[in-house]
Amino acid sequence: MREAMNATIIKFGYPNTLIRDYRSWVVLLRPKQATLGALILAAKAEAEAFADLPQEAFGELKQAVGDCETALRRVNRYSKINYLMLMMVDPHVHFHVLPRYDGARTFSGVRFEDKGWPGPPALGDAPELTDETLAALREAVKAAWPR
Repeated sequence: MREAMNATIIKFGYPNTLIRDYRSWVVLLRPKQATLGALILAAKAEAEAFADLPQEAFGELKQAVGDCETALRRVNRYSKINYLMLMMVDPHVHFHVLPRYDGARTFSGVRFEDKGWPGPPALGDAPELTDETLAALREAVKAAWPR
């Protein structure tokens, strides 16, 4: 039986967007791909403040971040990576993980531009993707995940 996930995780499409499930965190494919391979790194805890996470979540964060960076480097060849902890609309602790690059990337025939480069990411600027393209991208990121 799957454990219950907080409302923020559910809003970002869990379980359909799940890339990796850790003890304290989940990694999800961000449904709105502002840049190719954008992820959500979300704490499973009900915490709405970073400091309120349990101690074990902080220890496991290093592994989750390292895995995100390794997989996204394989999928995207990004130049920089941004971790945005916004939590304005979706209150539970989570990061938007955005691989950043100059120019464009193509996946499954879709062009992904980093329209904010080299400044702040343009989160609202994402191509419309079919369910099939999102599923293929999720599988590509999963396949690139460190073992």
